[in-house]
Amino acid sequence: MAKDKRSKASGPPPPAANPTPTAAAAASTRPSWPPFKPALPVVDLTPESLVQDKVVVLRSFFPRSLCRDYVSFLRELPLITTPGKPKRGDAVRVNDRYQIDDPLFAQRLWTETGLKEVVLNKNVARLWGGEVVGLNSNIRIYRYTAGQFFDAHYDDSNNVTINPETGGGGSSTTPVPARTTWTLLLYLTSSADGCIGGETVFYPHDRRSAKEEIAVSLETGMLLLHKHGHDCMLHEGREVTAGEKWVIRTDLCVKR
Repeated sequence: MAKDKRSKASGPPPPAANPTPTAAAAASTRPSWPPFKPALPVVDLTPESLVQDKVVVLRSFFPRSLCRDYVSFLRELPLITTPGKPKRGDAVRVNDRYQIDDPLFAQRLWTETGLKEVVLNKNVARLWGGEVVGLNSNIRIYRYTAGQFFDAHYDDSNNVTINPETGGGGSSTTPVPARTTWTLLLYLTSSADGCIGGETVFYPHDRRSAKEEIAVSLETGMLLLHKHGHDCMLHEGREVTAGEKWVIRTDLCVKR
């Protein structure tokens, strides 16, 4: 088994030192995410398995025009550069990131893009590890510029709570205890936009081996889902050598 450290980035942000803000105050701090125009999906979303039962992609999840709109918008967010020396137990990661708890945006990604229909389709529903109730409201934005990367690591599974009115698909108003089972990465740039490098690379046998690696090249607007938790494959985000790699990150959540 490889000795690479497990990533802690998939978990929710640590509790704030100050009292929890009111719902109105929290809403006022959330980004005004651009609308999904044109209406989504723009193509028939067809799950494509890259690694059986562990890695799935949906190509053209966002059209190129919407990706450009989002990159322009995300540039204005207060990104924070991760420290060069990680905390003990974390993988080395050098990038710029923004993180927000936003159930409403998670709901939009889940219900207004065609994702919900694809995930709940009986042909793939067995993959997710349970009854999917929505997306993690912990939204993360990653920007990698030249020289930045995410070293080999695993993504943890986390316990979360989904509010059916905002993040799930039920009619009940009772919050649903859930856990994350698959990482969701939406790529907003690729080599077509000047981003060189930055591939997501999986190692099926939990050891870094060039002969065994499965490298997923960036495609503008492509959604990548990969299984995490105990069945997560060792993986890394390769160094970007030119341009910028922009990613929106969240997770699929199943009922506990």
